[in-house]
Amino acid sequence: DRVAVERKSLPDLVMCLGRERERFERELARTFRDYGYTGSRRTAQYCGNTGDASDVVGLPGIHVEAKHQEKMCLYDWVAQAKRDSKGTGDLPAVFHKKNYAEVLVTMPLDDWMQLYREWEAGQELEEGT
Repeated sequence: DRVAVERKSLPDLVMCLGRERERFERELARTFRDYGYTGSRRTAQYCGNTGDASDVVGLPGIHVEAKHQEKMCLYDWVAQAKRDSKGTGDLPAVFHKKNYAEVLVTMPLDDWMQLYREWEAGQELEEGT
């Protein structure tokens, strides 16, 4: 039994990883649009053409850090999202996935509790309590 292995140069490998990141960012923007956030799009930050450090824009109040990687570095990614969202008023959230897995969202507990309280207040208004 033999296995074929393709060797890539470092520049080719980096280009492939970049394409995967771009594909995931486009997928996220499309998903947000499917949920009704029609202005969602991938930003131009990857080439330094915007002041917005989010990977995807269109979710008001949320700084989107998109990661499609097999090796999870969640604390590093959350730190990046916090750093990039500082001073914007947006809540930092990391949208991440690995191959053949669903997209997950990770954010600091205090920020999640803020979202939950807003949701809970909306439920109380609907129930009239």
